[in-house]
Amino acid sequence: MHAVLALLAQEPLVYLFLVVALGALLGKVSVGGIRLHAAAVLFVAIALTALGVSQGVALEVDKLIGDLGLALFAFAIGVTSGPSFFHAVRTAWPRILVSALVLVAGGAVAAGGGRLLGLPADTTAGTFAGALTNTPSLAAAGGTPGATVGYSVAYLFGVVGMLVVINMALGYRRSDTDAPSELFEQSVRVERDDRPTVEAVTQRYGSDVRFNRIREGHGDAATQHVATNEDVLEQGMVVTVIGPREKVDGIVQELGHPSSLYLPKDRRYLDFRRITVSDPKLAGREIRELSLERTYGATISRVRRGDTDIVGVGSTVLQLGDRVRVIAPASRMKEVSAFFGDSARGLTDINPVALGAGLALGLLIGAIPIPLPGGSSFAIGSAAGALLVGLVMGRLGRVGSFITALPHTAAMVLTELGLTLFLAYAGTRAGSQIAQAFTSGEWWRILLLGAVVTAFSGLSAYVLMRWVFGLGGTRLSGVLAGMQTQPALLAYANGRTNHDPRVMLGYALVYPTAMIAKILTATVLAAL
Repeated sequence: MHAVLALLAQEPLVYLFLVVALGALLGKVSVGGIRLHAAAVLFVAIALTALGVSQGVALEVDKLIGDLGLALFAFAIGVTSGPSFFHAVRTAWPRILVSALVLVAGGAVAAGGGRLLGLPADTTAGTFAGALTNTPSLAAAGGTPGATVGYSVAYLFGVVGMLVVINMALGYRRSDTDAPSELFEQSVRVERDDRPTVEAVTQRYGSDVRFNRIREGHGDAATQHVATNEDVLEQGMVVTVIGPREKVDGIVQELGHPSSLYLPKDRRYLDFRRITVSDPKLAGREIRELSLERTYGATISRVRRGDTDIVGVGSTVLQLGDRVRVIAPASRMKEVSAFFGDSARGLTDINPVALGAGLALGLLIGAIPIPLPGGSSFAIGSAAGALLVGLVMGRLGRVGSFITALPHTAAMVLTELGLTLFLAYAGTRAGSQIAQAFTSGEWWRILLLGAVVTAFSGLSAYVLMRWVFGLGGTRLSGVLAGMQTQPALLAYANGRTNHDPRVMLGYALVYPTAMIAKILTATVLAAL
């Protein structure tokens, strides 16, 4: 065993990827229907590194690899969440504020508990940082030997304890009321004789419904064309409507009755096809800017991004790698396909210019010192800086001819890659200190205090978010992982929900505020 560990110590890259492989295998093991997924990489790294320490062998993953992984992870999360993040902030700022207050209250619990248990101020601050698994907070606590011991002892329960709370949230996710509605398509025969326009009907039902096709005439003389807002709905027409089922049912009742005709079956005039958006000139543009109806007589009925279908309305911003369902005259479908590019490259192009520029800017922002009273300062760190820049770039989509977003598929690959690299580094760092930490005579008091802080923060957030704000379990799991600023917990929630976008949105929503709140709180605790 010693020889194997010594070999791994000499070949750190071999050790890194062995940890990733073993963690991925362990993450697939189901215990009571629960899998750790990518979070298992963290625990494998802790165990192997601690084993090495016990054998007198130092197993290490370079800090640069950990920093790179964390920056990649945070930036990709930001780009993916950016399109919906800023809208969510306008409506969810009370949740963000409450999450910060819960963390500050956790700091107060740490301060009181540390005094009762007779722990030094720096050890208490480090325990707070470990209980909430936040390395920048450890630096803010001074990074002293006492703070490091507190951090290391409390860290493991900080992950496991919050994992339990996240599992509680995911336990009621099936009753979530904020799940996106599945799209439903229905042909409708118009019976009204007051000739409403398509626009007049859709305005009453919202932007997540649209008319796709209109059939006029009867029998062999019938024709079809793509529906536009200006079309007048005449009695006897057959139209297709797509959107959430409850809204489509309302439109059917308003216009007439369901038709047995399935218009997509008749492909003599209009055809439909799934096409990949791979031409860079289309990325970051709204559907209405493409002028498809005027140029080709075509329309986009749906946009598939990852595993989610959304209605293709005029304000929908396209990203490279989107799969759009296009309805167009059969004779022009090849032209439309060429217009979008329709190449698999659109799924995998990582847009290295945007990636490099975004990461560089994010790392610089994360390193900016922010002054505090008394002459000290703190920095929000590379992860928070990369996340903030990613959110902005994902929201913009494009600036002039410069594409600021990444294809959804490529962003997901970068998220997974960055996550596993960081977890391997974080686990190795914790594992190298954990043996020393547990030889300290204070370890049981630190463990008790850390468990109390983790439980208080996690359960307080769970109760407030679920029963005061009515948050669904899926989104709450992301909020809890974001409050803990812990990628392993995000990986677990993503694995349980098949990467439901609500998880990452909840994570990105509270992460920046949580990072700042924990750094400031740790700074105060160390100074007490």
